[in-house]
Amino acid sequence: MANYPRYALYYAPAPGSALDRFGAEMLGYDVYHGSELAFPEGLPPDWREITQDPRKYGFHATLKAPIALAEGNTEADLAGACEAFADTPRQIPVIEPVIDSISGFIAMIPAKPSADLQQLAADVTRDFDSFRAPLSAQDRARRNPERLAPRQVEYLDRWGYPYVMEEFRFHMTLTGRLESERRDVVVPMLRERFASVRLATLAIDRLALFGQDNAASRFRIIAHWPLRALLSSRP
Repeated sequence: MANYPRYALYYAPAPGSALDRFGAEMLGYDVYHGSELAFPEGLPPDWREITQDPRKYGFHATLKAPIALAEGNTEADLAGACEAFADTPRQIPVIEPVIDSISGFIAMIPAKPSADLQQLAADVTRDFDSFRAPLSAQDRARRNPERLAPRQVEYLDRWGYPYVMEEFRFHMTLTGRLESERRDVVVPMLRERFASVRLATLAIDRLALFGQDNAASRFRIIAHWPLRALLSSRP
């Protein structure tokens, strides 16, 4: 079984921002404070059930999937590395966020691919891998490698997670996996609610360190940092 505590490196919207409040309210969980929230009125009766899985993680986009720390590393070490990473100037990805389905889930995703975003995710994958304890046999089996493509199995064994590098797909999950008929109803409803956020573009300009104390607990944000933008060379 997985060792605990576990840590993850995610993108999370700035605390108190319109996007942060949208995600927290839709999931019924404030990941900054680790607290339950009441759902807004007008949601389907089974909304708590269909948001159960993403609620455990909070509203986020994965950059480095949950890991146990390798021997000799501490939470303070990881937080220090996060701070240094965030302070390194880089091209800040900017996306057009939309609500759509992805692999049977409903999530906020980019309207089109972003090379800058792929680069950011690859950098996080590589730069923090030394903190990761090796996958146990049980955790590897939990990823169902027999169902993965050969390249995904290669990445699972190399990076501890199959959906990295060109397999990475940015998404901020809002529901569990739904049947297509149900998605046809829920997607338009979430699009209408998301429209009230009035977010034409979104800069992926933050790094958050999430932590999970044990298998039964939800993730919470331990610390978060704005990413330093690369200064333009234009006059």
